[in-house]
Amino acid sequence: MRPTSLAASLFLTFLVSCTEAEVLPVHLTVNPSRSQFFRGESVTLICEDGWTVRRNTTRGTRTECGDKWGEADGSTCNITLFPSDTGLYWCESMSGSSSSSIQLSVSGGSVILQSPVLPVKEGDDVTLSCRAKNPTHNLPAAFYKDGSFIGDGPSGHMTLLHVSSSDEGLYKCNVKGHGESPSSRMSVKEKPSTTSSPSTPPPSSSSSPSSQFLLYGLLSLAGVVLVLLVLLVLLVKRHINRKSKDNQEDGEESLTYTDVQIFQRKQQKDKPNEGSDPSAVVSTVTTDEISYGQIIIRETRKRDYKPEPKVVYSTLR
Repeated sequence: MRPTSLAASLFLTFLVSCTEAEVLPVHLTVNPSRSQFFRGESVTLICEDGWTVRRNTTRGTRTECGDKWGEADGSTCNITLFPSDTGLYWCESMSGSSSSSIQLSVSGGSVILQSPVLPVKEGDDVTLSCRAKNPTHNLPAAFYKDGSFIGDGPSGHMTLLHVSSSDEGLYKCNVKGHGESPSSRMSVKEKPSTTSSPSTPPPSSSSSPSSQFLLYGLLSLAGVVLVLLVLLVLLVKRHINRKSKDNQEDGEESLTYTDVQIFQRKQQKDKPNEGSDPSAVVSTVTTDEISYGQIIIRETRKRDYKPEPKVVYSTLR
């Protein structure tokens, strides 16, 4: 694989992985923001850019908006609701990542409960409203949690003060003479801590998701540049080593030894020649480009030492 194509593949892989990563939480936005609707009402579901709305109902699972239901406009889905549209809805990316799902209920009756469609924060006040289809004005209603009566709302409203995890459950309401609403679950999430260390300032409320996404994109790009630089250094080093090895092999192949002759002169038994060394070795090495002359190797001669005259000791008186 060429270095440029390899680098491009790594770059594209890194960008895809960064795109698939959920650096920011993705939510399904419901307008109007409630979980129960009357038959024939319209609702708009909105996802992040590039994400699509999917659902699970009795009519199918993981079906996409615009595929036999709803009208898709990019990441927005418009629906005219019927009881068969009751089910779970969520946002999903092209890679298969998904947001948390929400339950939408469509009533064919005359009473619905208007409650938060998304989880509420711990410590917040939450208002539940019981609404009749006809007449449209508010009527006294009774409210229930997990099947147990929790109080009356003279004007059709009930406010839960400073909700906590114990307030999670299934809620419904009943308007006397009109009927009962379907049940909807209310979830309570932990309130984020407002304390922060002195060295770490709290995030600015003016920062938008787009600016945060841009920051993550710049950090990702810096990582890509670093990876490409390391890859480039490795490729250059490998190329230099290969070129050096090829040059060395070419130099060895250019030397061809054609003739090597080694002569050794035999020492004459009686009178050796004065101009020659009895132990001389003559060699001739010839190549295509270099010619070598004679190489004479001499042995160190042993010197003859005359014995010292005998010493005669005498006695003197």
